Amino acid sequence: MRMFDKSQLLRGTLEGCILKILSDHTTYGYEIVTKLQEYGFEEVREGTIYPLLLRLENKGIISSQFRPSPLGPRRKYYSITPDGLLYLEEFKRSWKQISKSINHIFEIEE
Repeated sequence: MRMFDKSQLLRGTLEGCILKILSDHTTYGYEIVTKLQEYGFEEVREGTIYPLLLRLENKGIISSQFRPSPLGPRRKYYSITPDGLLYLEEFKRSWKQISKSINHIFEIEE
């Protein structure tokens, strides 16, 4: 029997969560991972986040710049772009609709 692959579901939702974090403030990758873990995404690691950040940056949804770090080498900081803010609003609307539908289905089954 095949078990459910949570990674596909997670990947799509993480984009929206990353954008929400960046809409609050500019930050670097490790801090994004830490925030996601604090919110309950315990399985998320840097190896999951950096490809998503690169994809979002390639789409023009976020931007990045290197800044000095007090702890060693420069860090790459990420910011949400104006297009990213629009993308985030669209994600939130879609998420509300999809989660409402899914919750409705599972309430009926229970």
